[in-house]
Amino acid sequence: MAGQLLNPNLLLAVPLAPLAGAAIAGLLGTQFLGNLVGRKTSHTATILGVLIAFILSVQTLLAVMDGATFNGTIYNWMTIGTLKMEVGFQIDSLSAMMMCVVTFVSLMVHIYTIGYMKDDEGYNRFFAYISLFTFSMLMLVMANNFLQLFFGWEAVGLVSYLLIGFWYQRPTAIVANMKAFLVNRVGDFGFILGIGLLLAFAGTMNYQEVFAKKDELALLTMPGTDWALLTVACICLFIGAMGKSAQFPLHVWLPDSMEGPTPISALIHAATMVTAGIFMVSRMSPLFELSDTALSFILVIGSITALFMGFLGIIQNDIKRVVAYSTLSQLGYMTVALGSSAYSVAVFHLMTHAFFKALLFLGAGSVIIGMHHDQDIRNMGGLRKYMPITWITSLIGSLALIGTPLFSGFYSKDSIIEAVEATHIWGAGFAQFAVLAGVFVTAFYSFRMYFLVFHGKERFGQAHAHGHDDHHAPKAAHGAHGDAHDDHHEEEEDDHGHHGLEPGQKPHESPFVVWFPLVMLAIPSLIIGYLTIGPMLHGDFFKGVIFVGENHPAMEELSHEFHGAMAMAIHGLSTAPFWLALSGVVAAYYCYMVNPRVPAWCFAKFHAIHTLLDNKYYMDKFNEVVFAGGARLLGNGLWNFGDKKLIDGFVVNGSAKVVAWLSSLSRVLQTGYIYHYAFVMILGVLGFLIYFLPFWPAK
Repeated sequence: MAGQLLNPNLLLAVPLAPLAGAAIAGLLGTQFLGNLVGRKTSHTATILGVLIAFILSVQTLLAVMDGATFNGTIYNWMTIGTLKMEVGFQIDSLSAMMMCVVTFVSLMVHIYTIGYMKDDEGYNRFFAYISLFTFSMLMLVMANNFLQLFFGWEAVGLVSYLLIGFWYQRPTAIVANMKAFLVNRVGDFGFILGIGLLLAFAGTMNYQEVFAKKDELALLTMPGTDWALLTVACICLFIGAMGKSAQFPLHVWLPDSMEGPTPISALIHAATMVTAGIFMVSRMSPLFELSDTALSFILVIGSITALFMGFLGIIQNDIKRVVAYSTLSQLGYMTVALGSSAYSVAVFHLMTHAFFKALLFLGAGSVIIGMHHDQDIRNMGGLRKYMPITWITSLIGSLALIGTPLFSGFYSKDSIIEAVEATHIWGAGFAQFAVLAGVFVTAFYSFRMYFLVFHGKERFGQAHAHGHDDHHAPKAAHGAHGDAHDDHHEEEEDDHGHHGLEPGQKPHESPFVVWFPLVMLAIPSLIIGYLTIGPMLHGDFFKGVIFVGENHPAMEELSHEFHGAMAMAIHGLSTAPFWLALSGVVAAYYCYMVNPRVPAWCFAKFHAIHTLLDNKYYMDKFNEVVFAGGARLLGNGLWNFGDKKLIDGFVVNGSAKVVAWLSSLSRVLQTGYIYHYAFVMILGVLGFLIYFLPFWPAK
């Protein structure tokens, strides 16, 4: 790419501005240094930091579109032999686009937080965390080497742990953040193995230097096996992505992360943490293209996640958990696109999804505020006339999510479905079924939530909003009945621990700082797909950044059939995904608005299936019995044998017993009489004389 180099100092300011804001709010605004600054200074400093990062990111994107580029070292940390460990940036169309998405969504979340967290005593600490999260994510997407990628990767994991457990007085929040942390460690173990393999055989951590050796690496096998080295390395890297991007079976942490405040649900689940895995695989496209086995693995895992996580959304009653399961399902779609070698489509869906998913989460938060912190959608209904801005923006988000033609989600989701149809690697047949069935499921649970919240009769402000005759036990919203740690109280507490509206109270529209971000996110949810599909998927936007091998024709076929954004939308009205989505909406309307007896009949008829879904396919139970139980058995074994018997019994107490035995022997000889000692000395001298007698020289 010809063109000028970007200014490294300005690039450095992008991640450092949110870091500075986080330092001001986190050090000066908390008890750490004695609450030196108040709430206003804390939120001003952090919002200003993210705003600076956003403005610089937009400038960078515009410069990159004009042909500017940057790939270089900012700081050399250490050199070991030929290995350089450094902080470096690689700024191209992929990272510049990610920077804009991350900073924009983060900015909206920061503004929204002023209204959402206004009553919380951890206000300044919360702002410090979300700014630190933004810094970590920017370091991850701007990296030009695996070391910095891993730093950003672990930093977002650490900050998400702090955010999910933000209300650390609650046992459920502590369990949820520990679960997120441990599940991510499993993925990160694979991730670091993949990085280690590439480092061992390529001898460098720099992306471009590794890519330059990709043809040599493709010929190598794992020592002692006939497995292709790149296949193993790519699958290990993708296991890292499975943890971060919550792919089956490492998805279990994400629904529980709803224990954190709503703004971080939007931040973690929309533009940032969960999309890190998708971004990383796209960045590594030159390596993944050389392994069809790895791509098949990605395709199948993504398909399972896209379909089966969607089913779980149907039975949720907690407004945030419905949106959380839709995130899991959409991440499955992105992963399917990666497995189909349609990396640019995956990144395109990542971008469109970031806007409408952040919008849906913040919309859910606005509803929660209006409902005085009741999250159960069965206690809502008819909110449309009380909260018009929240209603219209949530409708836009829902329409974008289900892939309504002209909305942003339509362009990315339909492109994924078309890309899968053009794919011929192993697992493509199942993937085609999963992404199509997922369209109906997504439309059904999205509009189930939409109708129950905004339409129908008003079910709030009643003394006992849902009695015991309701089939879905209130706890269903928070997971498996059997898990003591997962169950909430009969009446679920929400974000601030209050319970719903009092009898006679009415909901109210949220304040300006809450609805303004909703409007700002609704705009790209409407138009960003229409404006960007041409250059991003079928133009030169990702040229030289994302590589697709000649043996993977999906993108070529997509481009061949593309005749403009408007033509695609008109054609979309006659395709299967549109009719599936429409039938999902109609089915939800009939079941929850017209004839509510249908869900009750289904529950009675398919009780076993409901129980399976209610227990989230028993994944938590499996992890608890197999992994936690196994660890407990191993721990008890190591403690009983290793600690008690071997270390304490044999080494510590054993050595003490040996010393005691030796001292009991020597005590017999220690009498205290000088003539005994003199006698022993004479015996000793005599012994020496006899022993050395043969060596004496003869006369």
